[in-house]
Amino acid sequence: MLNHVHEIGKINSVFNRFIAEIRSEDIHSDRLRFRRNMERIGEIMAYEISKGLQYEERSVISPLGEAIMNLPSDEPVIATILRAGLPLHQGLLNYFDKADSAFVSAYRKHHKGGRFEIEVEYVSCPNLDGRTLIIADPMLATGSSMVLVANALRRFGNPSSIHLVSAIASKQGVDYVRQKLPLETELWIGAIDAELTAQAYIVPGLGDAGDLAYGSKEH
Repeated sequence: MLNHVHEIGKINSVFNRFIAEIRSEDIHSDRLRFRRNMERIGEIMAYEISKGLQYEERSVISPLGEAIMNLPSDEPVIATILRAGLPLHQGLLNYFDKADSAFVSAYRKHHKGGRFEIEVEYVSCPNLDGRTLIIADPMLATGSSMVLVANALRRFGNPSSIHLVSAIASKQGVDYVRQKLPLETELWIGAIDAELTAQAYIVPGLGDAGDLAYGSKEH
């Protein structure tokens, strides 16, 4: 059985408002709002992922007595692809506030004729043995970046499970990731778009998430 894909936007909820706003060119000039909406998407994704984690009974003492509650028994490692993934990372971290963090620098190195390859330059990561690994990247286009980053991180240990989080993905990217990564990998996607251009941009997508969050850059 192939790894499971959760398309959160298929269920009617306020989540779809945040997806609509990060897509909307009428709102793109407001960087603060774009970052906050991406953060909200991360928060909702964290809540959904938390339902499948391991829990154990613990005693909590209140001023009036004792409560026995099921609380998470492990804290994940949240990995982010710089720079576009930072707001999504923050949203995940808002809910998994005891999580460790990992950071990866990956970018498209363009060549003449429109061809490009993914370069991974920098990785900072704790030991992953037996840990839940969550990798956040707002856009899953071809899926190449996500696969390269996941493989780079796995050199730091063998995680018990891997969760990939993206606000928007292409169908092609989802299919590629499912073919290349272990079967226990779970994908958490806000919306899956059918079209990917020859330049590997998702349509309708939202544009360049890094630029919308932090401003344009020199190539």
